[in-house]
Amino acid sequence: MKQFSHIVQNPHGLHARPAGLLAKQAKTYADTVITLTKGDKTVRAGQLLRVLSLGIQCGDAVTVTVEGAEEDTAWNDMQAFFLLNL
Repeated sequence: MKQFSHIVQNPHGLHARPAGLLAKQAKTYADTVITLTKGDKTVRAGQLLRVLSLGIQCGDAVTVTVEGAEEDTAWNDMQAFFLLNL
């Protein structure tokens, strides 16, 4: 299991378009579970509506956890995604 924390820098937070891109990318790792945590709520990153339900705004801290067969690749890709999009 690998994880990292990220402070959202996007002034619009995690809105529909980047959330959709996140869900799409998370689903590419079939043997790996990617979760997103804000506060005390954790959801799978591949579930768009649940990701949006976190209500992630600019300045919020989120934790991304990656666990499974492709965790090294998924962890690197998720970090790059968050740095570029959020």
